[in-house]
Amino acid sequence: MRTATGHLRTALWLAELGIPVLPLREGKEPFGNCPACTRSACGDRPHMKAAGPCQCAAPCHAWGAATTDPDTLTGPAWARAWRRSEAVAYHPGGIGLTVVDLDDADAVVWARQTLPATTVVPTTRGEHWIYRGAMQSQNGVRPGIDVKSTMSYVCWRGPGAGTMAALPDIVRSLVVKEATVRQTRPVLVAVPAGGGRCPHRSPAYLERGIAMAEQRITAATEAIHKTVYRTFLAVLSAHGRCGCLTEAHTARLFTAAQGKGESARHCEDAWTNARTALGM
Repeated sequence: MRTATGHLRTALWLAELGIPVLPLREGKEPFGNCPACTRSACGDRPHMKAAGPCQCAAPCHAWGAATTDPDTLTGPAWARAWRRSEAVAYHPGGIGLTVVDLDDADAVVWARQTLPATTVVPTTRGEHWIYRGAMQSQNGVRPGIDVKSTMSYVCWRGPGAGTMAALPDIVRSLVVKEATVRQTRPVLVAVPAGGGRCPHRSPAYLERGIAMAEQRITAATEAIHKTVYRTFLAVLSAHGRCGCLTEAHTARLFTAAQGKGESARHCEDAWTNARTALGM
């Protein structure tokens, strides 16, 4: 296992090559935001829609923290993160790249049969296929496949092998456009079974459910992506079919997730994927 010193050494080497990097903690997750940035107190939402980098001295905002500045990477605000780091990540969109993240053997088989050859990096469970060209990121474009480019990060696994090809249209077509994704996340409205009064209309019941979901996300110390997705899934399962949820409720959940280092894009993806899993 690489040491924290080794991770910093790798990060500095990548930064020298012009690749924006950030540390990952246990579970290959980004570090949570500092107190000044948690729950979007720093006003990061407009910033997170841009290409970064984060202006905070700490490694905040996940992909937005990625940097090539050696002074930032070795500064005191990042020292604690490097001591706790488990891996180094980079922001592919920041250098005009797209990574097709193949998370299992079936996904690798599909890629080999479908995608043009390019640089391939082995991972613990599959492969990263890297193409020249940036695009919108989206998780779950196919079973076991994520597309990571702008507003995303990828764990550094090495330079890989093979000649890097230009980003093909078939990869671009995997990703649902931003407008389409937003259209799939309206306030859900449904008539309760039997036409009776919705049992979730009690303000106290709904408030308790949202507060518990916020607490679950905020209390997570590892596997943040999975925790956010599963929490969204639970909320939608309980309240998503009766029209109780409003944009204010989803905004609270998204804010809690962003306070743990998730990007707005990741929140959108997790919400959409949870709705899809429930057949909504």
